[in-house]
Amino acid sequence: MKLEESLLNSMREAMTLLRTRGPTEATQAIQRILRRETDGVANRAASGGVTPEADTVVYEAPTKKGAETLNAREAHIDVEDRAYFSSHAYSNAAGRRQYRLYVPAGNHSEPLPLIVMLHGCTQNADDFAAGTQMNALAERHRFLVAYPEQPQQANPSKCWNWFKPDDQRCERGEPSLIAGITREIIAAHNVDPERVYVAGLSAGGAMAAIMIDTYPELFAAAGVHSGLPARCAHDLPSALAAMKGGRRSRQARHAMDAVTSLPKRPVIVFHGDADATVHIRNATQLVHGFAARPHGDREQRRNDTGRRACTVSQLVSADGIDAELWTIHGGPHAWAGGNARGSYTDPVGPDASAEILRFFLAHHQRR
Repeated sequence: MKLEESLLNSMREAMTLLRTRGPTEATQAIQRILRRETDGVANRAASGGVTPEADTVVYEAPTKKGAETLNAREAHIDVEDRAYFSSHAYSNAAGRRQYRLYVPAGNHSEPLPLIVMLHGCTQNADDFAAGTQMNALAERHRFLVAYPEQPQQANPSKCWNWFKPDDQRCERGEPSLIAGITREIIAAHNVDPERVYVAGLSAGGAMAAIMIDTYPELFAAAGVHSGLPARCAHDLPSALAAMKGGRRSRQARHAMDAVTSLPKRPVIVFHGDADATVHIRNATQLVHGFAARPHGDREQRRNDTGRRACTVSQLVSADGIDAELWTIHGGPHAWAGGNARGSYTDPVGPDASAEILRFFLAHHQRR
């Protein structure tokens, strides 16, 4: 068999891995192919093989036939018209974080929206991307998706430290790292600065609430799934109390009053009323300061076929800022409508990814 044919077959195998097992396995397969590694690679992988930070998985849009996957840096191919999911790192005085970036296929002559996705505890970027299926939506609706990663060195369970005072402030700690990643992507790509959004699950949802509070000039709206309001805790004991829906400490109540009394940007909140990890009381606290719309549908119960029933509340602040609260009846601590390939997903829930995207694209930054 000619070398070109062999390489093409190998690339097709890698694409199959991408669809069936995810980008991490596909990337490792591509690296083995391009470096002509032998069977000894399996032993190295078993002992913790390394994936270079700058590797870029490049592939045709998922809707196209005959898609092939290549490593752009090593194959030197033009990736302008192809979708790619690349790895990067950002550093500032607060530390260093890796992140993954999905860029959809096509000519990006028009500025595109950007959604920053913050994973939950024990998750990573690839896991969260697989579970939320946000990359597939990005390909269909043309926007960029960034997935900052929390390393185990920063938190043993890889949770964002939403409960630490230094990680709740503008230009300090983890908020500064997430904001820095966002600005780096805006500078490097044709991103519409009026359509930059942040969303997260659980600890990532709590951090998304902090980001929209501390950087209202950067993010046009936020999505908080199974999360908590900004500054509802100031240490680990108060964080555990907040998660269980218990009484807030005086310090936490004072901090929350300062934050939630004046909503700054639109927010969409998803929470299961059977969530045993983060009490649903946190969802109502997230929309404190918003009230039911005076006209039109204020609240509706949805019973979509094959999905969990949910109640959707349409809210607005005194300043005209929108909010939505989705209460998922019987919903656990998991991303509603997520794909079972990812952890902490509830495939029978309403499609949180699609609804968050709808809400985001309806709201641009106010300048």
